[in-house]
Amino acid sequence: MQGNISSFLARCNEAREQTLRMKRPHIVGHFDADGLTSSSITAAFLAQEKISFTIQNVKKLSPSLIHSLKNKEELIFTDLGSGAKEMDELKGSVVVLDHHQRAGIAHLEVNPYLFNFNGDTHISAAGICYFVFKTHAHLGIVGAVGDVQSPLSDPESLNSLMLQEAQSQGLAKRYYGLRLFGKASRSLAQMLFFADDPYLPGISGDLSRCEQFLSSCGLAQKNSAPHTYLSLSEEEQGALISALAQYLSKDGSATTPSHLVCENYLLHNQPPNTELYDASEFSTLLNACGRNNEPQTGVGVCLGNPDSIRAAISLLALHRKNLREGIGFAQRNLEDFGPFLFLDGRSIISDSIIGVVAGMLVGRAQKPILAIALDSDAPNMLKISTRATKSLVQAGLNLGATLNECASYFGGAGGGHKIAAGATIPMEKLDSFLLVFAKSLRK
Repeated sequence: MQGNISSFLARCNEAREQTLRMKRPHIVGHFDADGLTSSSITAAFLAQEKISFTIQNVKKLSPSLIHSLKNKEELIFTDLGSGAKEMDELKGSVVVLDHHQRAGIAHLEVNPYLFNFNGDTHISAAGICYFVFKTHAHLGIVGAVGDVQSPLSDPESLNSLMLQEAQSQGLAKRYYGLRLFGKASRSLAQMLFFADDPYLPGISGDLSRCEQFLSSCGLAQKNSAPHTYLSLSEEEQGALISALAQYLSKDGSATTPSHLVCENYLLHNQPPNTELYDASEFSTLLNACGRNNEPQTGVGVCLGNPDSIRAAISLLALHRKNLREGIGFAQRNLEDFGPFLFLDGRSIISDSIIGVVAGMLVGRAQKPILAIALDSDAPNMLKISTRATKSLVQAGLNLGATLNECASYFGGAGGGHKIAAGATIPMEKLDSFLLVFAKSLRK
């Protein structure tokens, strides 16, 4: 590893010790899968240590939210905090466990960039919380997968160390296989029917065609009990992948056969044949909670509450419906603005999923995507989400720094990662903002 792992682990221990001195901390986490898993790991540790706590998961860490926390004597931030200089207004005992690009705050901070690790790819907030509190390694995996940090086995990453420890504890298994959602929880036909990442033209959305395709592969349903991808033998899994790759090659689809497969992770402390058994499905379930204003349900899922799990599965159907509609709208309305692609999702796509929609389109683009939605928390503000490809980042693009600089010109706030970032700006400043953003990309 190029990063300084000994210094990183020493800082993790320092954060753990400061947390143990707290009497009743308030946890503030982000509302996505990484934020929910990281705050849940923190909550689980505090519960183990019999330390009382309160918890909230939020869409963004706004200056007004920070101001509202001024009277809190003990605060733990997970998956947010590093990029907000307003954090220095907080007094008391503050611990920040975050992997976003830093603004240089004055509080105790565990952040990979401090130790020459990359917060985009080497570790997420959930992984940081695992190394600080040394519990619930499986949630660290879910958080990293939710933040699209796969493959976690990259030897340069802290994720690889976490994955090794989870495997040695019998909590997880790494395998290479199909990328589609539903490998653990859906029948083969349902898995293909709902396929949207990658999309399978002529198969996705057509149940009869899905069943015909499976029959042609020798995988037709043979009995009343539906079989899943994970219930297939290795030979059968390989045959299905080969058949899909051959189909996509003949179809001329924009989806390449190589996009069909990826590194996957099974969680052995979760029930098989459920949305919790596969780390990717688990992370999607959590995103469904957070992005539908039910983050407390997501925390309950992470901590194993049966009622929360049932509620989350209901939210998942709504979440995927909203995503399908949002992606359909985006595919019809994406505009080329020269140095970037632009999507105006106002009144159509929720600000809670606009970034997800942009992220699902960017793989097909040679330019960064900038998408906007109405800010549900502030009627006169816009939520801006940007996404880029790894190749653009390798060429020098840093969306987090760019958005932070551009938004600051217009009284807004922005930041995030090199590959994915967000901002809020006044609605009337949009045209000027787009000009400044375009100019910054041309530098």
